[in-house]
Amino acid sequence: FVDATANQLRVAKRLAPRRGASFRERFGRLDDRFVFVLGSPRSGTTFLAGAIGSVPGFLDLGEVAPVKAAVPELAALPPEDAARRLRRILAVARRAGLVGSVRPVEQTPELAHVARAIPLAYPQARIVHMVRDGRDVACSLLEKPWLRPSEAAADDAGLPYGAYARFWVEPERRVEFERASDARRAAWVWRSYVTAARSSGVPLVEVRYEELAADPAGTAAAIAPALAAPVGPLTEALSRVHSGSVGRYRTELSAEQLADVEDEAGPLLRELGYA
Repeated sequence: FVDATANQLRVAKRLAPRRGASFRERFGRLDDRFVFVLGSPRSGTTFLAGAIGSVPGFLDLGEVAPVKAAVPELAALPPEDAARRLRRILAVARRAGLVGSVRPVEQTPELAHVARAIPLAYPQARIVHMVRDGRDVACSLLEKPWLRPSEAAADDAGLPYGAYARFWVEPERRVEFERASDARRAAWVWRSYVTAARSSGVPLVEVRYEELAADPAGTAAAIAPALAAPVGPLTEALSRVHSGSVGRYRTELSAEQLADVEDEAGPLLRELGYA
């Protein structure tokens, strides 16, 4: 938990200038009315969680490293066992970061694969699912080293980069994943994460990136009641969204890359209205 402690101490430092860091906010009873922001990597989860976390009474924890590192094991557990472990990890992380009586916002995308455990761990939690056009997500993923065969680095949770099959790859397709093009692997990520969240059976507050970019105020008005968040500050925070990347796949994906993306994720793209 060393990395968790360092990460959460940084969170505590952000809390101080914004809210005065009262004794209650730092050391009070932990507020379990979590907001979990799920979605494929590069779908806008970081922005959305940061926006919600900037609203008075909320705090963005970022991606809690021990949570991210534990997800592959959590996904293999029964939901009840995964819920108990998730709750223990987050309790330690919040206490280490001196985060007490504020509503925490957690934004680890991989939690999409253990979404069933979240309501068991935190019955009062709200789960926000950020959905973005998978073709634009593929463009953004291709800019990162995470899925490239030649990468030997690791992320902040100690999980290595590279083209190896992750825990969420279908067992019968693991070899196929590792031999696939970078574009197909990127589409695979998007399809897997989005499908996991949507098939979890838990209540989701869905946010479409494209709708958020076009109408931040409308998105704020739509989700504020579900989050019990003030509409004004949420609207102001969401208004900082970057809309220039919507539809970027039209100019940034080659015909071959686009064909790979649509071959891997076409049914889900059409189901979500991204045809």
